[in-house]
Amino acid sequence: MYGYGYGFGPSYLLIIIGLAISMWASWYVNHNFKKYDQFTSHRGKSGADAARYILDSAGLQDIQINKVSGNLTDNYNPGNKTLNLSESTYDSTSVAAIGVAAHECGHAIQDQTSYVPMRVRAALVPAVNLGSNASIPLIIIGALLGMNHTLITIGIWLFALVVLFQVVTLPVEFNASGRAIKILGSGDILDNDEVPMVKQVLFAAALTYVAAAISTALQLLRLILVFGDNRN
Repeated sequence: MYGYGYGFGPSYLLIIIGLAISMWASWYVNHNFKKYDQFTSHRGKSGADAARYILDSAGLQDIQINKVSGNLTDNYNPGNKTLNLSESTYDSTSVAAIGVAAHECGHAIQDQTSYVPMRVRAALVPAVNLGSNASIPLIIIGALLGMNHTLITIGIWLFALVVLFQVVTLPVEFNASGRAIKILGSGDILDNDEVPMVKQVLFAAALTYVAAAISTALQLLRLILVFGDNRN
């Protein structure tokens, strides 16, 4: 299978680079969260308190805030209009927890204002689910069938949809963080000297999305290089 790109050929270096970037980003976000999770907010507000304040200030009193299990499993669900905060965020009064909660509120405000990149990302979800599940099997089947270029090409295009989705995700995440920082900097949740700490936490979190996009793009490049060479 070496000729089909599953051995340790030169293009395998792209996978190693992508893996290294992803591992570093994961370490960096956890390092920063743990660091600033030790700083208790001077005003004593919890992640849930901050989220409720931000949502109410934005006219989103109807959005329910739920506590969910796990660590950093926080998310906003536009389907049922709920804000889900992890156990490590909901009750915590740390600067890091408030920053994470504010970020998820940013997504809720994006939904309220019909933020275009968020709408585009939502529209891509069905195609991306298909691409993530079917792309690699199609490529493998195409390779096993004597380099069936039609199946391989379809598989690569489906994988490209995953890359597109992750690229579209970047402005959504950065914008949500920007909204969170703006709200926390002008509200009654944090003191001025605590806002830079939140910026550091949210910047580290955003880097994980950048790393994922780069890693997936490198995988796509490897597929193009490997199977393009075989086709030639």
